[in-house]
Amino acid sequence: MMKILIIEDNKDLVQVLAEGFEENGFLVESAYDGAEGLDKIRTNDYDCVVLDVMLPGIDGYEVVERVREIGKDTPIIILTAKDTIEDRVEGLNRGADDYLVKPFDFRELLARINALLRRRAEHKRPLLKCGPLVLDPVARECTVDGENIPLRRREFDILELLLRYENQVFTRDRIIAHVWQKEYDGTSNVVDVHVKYLRDKLRPYNLDTIVVTVRGVGYKVTCPNYE
Repeated sequence: MMKILIIEDNKDLVQVLAEGFEENGFLVESAYDGAEGLDKIRTNDYDCVVLDVMLPGIDGYEVVERVREIGKDTPIIILTAKDTIEDRVEGLNRGADDYLVKPFDFRELLARINALLRRRAEHKRPLLKCGPLVLDPVARECTVDGENIPLRRREFDILELLLRYENQVFTRDRIIAHVWQKEYDGTSNVVDVHVKYLRDKLRPYNLDTIVVTVRGVGYKVTCPNYE
């Protein structure tokens, strides 16, 4: 699942954006000032940053510049009420990838973010690895030592989510929210069933144990250490 950071001091707007992104399958984190946002970018990897310009302390332009100075190429889209050509040029020249003027339609913001993510994927193929297992989210292929493992859609999505955040425990409800989203039919054990199918397909390669059950909570992936 893609992970977005929202840096915006308007908490009501943050809540609206977060709900919209989560409904579209994104994991969302937020920061309410430039310093907090910059610290999160330094210590975490995000697929995209949505950034306001008029922030307390460090403004959005400076955040962009500092992010680029530390070598992070995370796509950044600026949201601001400042709509002059000079403002747009400054944001883009500082290192932003796109610029959207408030007020805006969420559908346009989402479309712009998806376009940024597609362009990035074309240049950077993000492979997820766990021992001999390699998951290609772009091609939607799973291989072990080069041999293809045919996974169904939900099996692939569960494995991608858990691999992307290795050792992080996901509750069943959280997995449903990110994998099934609005298509969930209310079946209580749907996650357990698909995890069983996934383990069955990994078992011939002795990799079924990478998907760990955390009793009373949910699931996580723990990769083998061959060192």
